[in-house]
Amino acid sequence: MGLFNRKTNESAVATLPVDPALAALTGDYSIDPAHSSIGFTVRHAMVTNVRGTFAEHEGALKLDGANPGASTATIDVKIASIDTGIGDRDGHLRSGDFFDAEQFPLMTFRSTEAAQLGGDKYRVTGDLTIKDVTKPLSIDLEFNGTATDVYGNERVGFEGSAEILRSEWGLTWNAALETGGVMVSDKVKLNFDISAIKNAA
Repeated sequence: MGLFNRKTNESAVATLPVDPALAALTGDYSIDPAHSSIGFTVRHAMVTNVRGTFAEHEGALKLDGANPGASTATIDVKIASIDTGIGDRDGHLRSGDFFDAEQFPLMTFRSTEAAQLGGDKYRVTGDLTIKDVTKPLSIDLEFNGTATDVYGNERVGFEGSAEILRSEWGLTWNAALETGGVMVSDKVKLNFDISAIKNAA
């Protein structure tokens, strides 16, 4: 079931029938932080990966079944909630060497465009802001479907990822290794596992 229509001409859009199952998803949704995860993976010391998550985040989806390409997404992530499992490392990441969480407490994403890649795979493009830098980011997502949970909430689920060069957002700290190379890779993979609940009408 498609959530976002492919780019095409206006006359073709006007004649496309609306999928009733898709139309039923129309509405505003709130991301459920208790059942969602926003995290990252980065190469450390050239030989292994460090994984982390942001424990505190909130966001919203607006799904439009009649015009799926008009659907939107927003996410706000609290930088201070970063968790890699090691307190000293988390403190360093919150410091001015990296995120400077005290001065720039939020990382945000605001979608500007969405497109279907085929099947249940999509690409959502928008503006990612880290510190005082805003740059475009495309996130590849897979739509996991819908369900009504035991409390009667209507849910939709997505999972996906994107890659960034952290230096483009001003995250430039590093240290040289005696054996060559650097302590932290510039390339970072962002991971999204999203469950969103439909708001009451």
